[in-house]
Amino acid sequence: MTIGNINLGSQPVMLAPMEDVTDQAFRLLCKEFGASMVYSEFVSADALIRSVSRSLEKITLSDLERPAAVQIYGRDVDSMVEAARIVESEAHPDVIDINWGCPVKKVAGKGAGAGMLRNPELMLQITRAVVDAVKTPVTVKTRLGWDHNSIIINTLAEQLQDCGIQALTIHGRTRSQMYTGLADWEPIGEVKRNPRITIPIIGNGDIDSPERAKECFDRYGVDAIMVGRATFGQPWIFREIRHYLLTGQTLDSLTASWKLNVLRRQVLQSVECNKKSELSGIMHVRRHLAASPLFKGIPNFRSHRIAMLRAETVDQLFSILDEIEHTFILTE
Repeated sequence: MTIGNINLGSQPVMLAPMEDVTDQAFRLLCKEFGASMVYSEFVSADALIRSVSRSLEKITLSDLERPAAVQIYGRDVDSMVEAARIVESEAHPDVIDINWGCPVKKVAGKGAGAGMLRNPELMLQITRAVVDAVKTPVTVKTRLGWDHNSIIINTLAEQLQDCGIQALTIHGRTRSQMYTGLADWEPIGEVKRNPRITIPIIGNGDIDSPERAKECFDRYGVDAIMVGRATFGQPWIFREIRHYLLTGQTLDSLTASWKLNVLRRQVLQSVECNKKSELSGIMHVRRHLAASPLFKGIPNFRSHRIAMLRAETVDQLFSILDEIEHTFILTE
């Protein structure tokens, strides 16, 4: 599969853009473990134009994480065009992705993100203007529609393609669903089977295992898949998925101790990449640790999870992880 002149190989597996999740430290780990392409946290067009330091930090890319996409969101033509130009000139991403899918109230409620699903005409106007304003390949991530009474993705996909985007990611939920219920992949498959669609279609939503990843490729025929929440606390899921797609077999060689060491590395990289303070890096990473499937099913684990969420230094976190390893993992 290719986006522009970027060859992502067969059956690419992408890291989804997620606010307060896909910072550079996490992207680097996911890339190391097999993510075909990684995406930045989404960045407000207005904030980029105002040169807000946090937003400029979000678009900083390392050569080690490429190919990488920077995702922007906004609600008017001029600001989105200017933001795209800033991203192109400052970050030099491999792809500029437009977020027409974020469902949270502070974004969609103001008409940006998934809010634009209620105003497709403006969505298309902005998309076309961004494509025309930059040389970098432009892609879009969106949802099925605003609600179940307005599933517009089939028509919308053709219209977005006509705007000149070079790939389309579809999350299999409506805005009204937020992140509840099950992602519906049938409309994604319908878009992919549409003979008028020639750009790559990337499927997103509830891919939480290697088996599900393969099913989505096989059943819906998508060109690529995007993994989001299932990466929390387990960046190695990309290695597991890639292995299963290539061999049809589960990767059993990743031990619990090995995975725990990956989480330790994530802590150190989060602190190293965070320019504010050690505490800022800790606050960003500790939610990953608390949510890690590595600890799922461990009895009486609640106190350790709370301790991780309250830790404020690397030493505190490592002390908790050491106790978990010796109390729960090494005794298995």
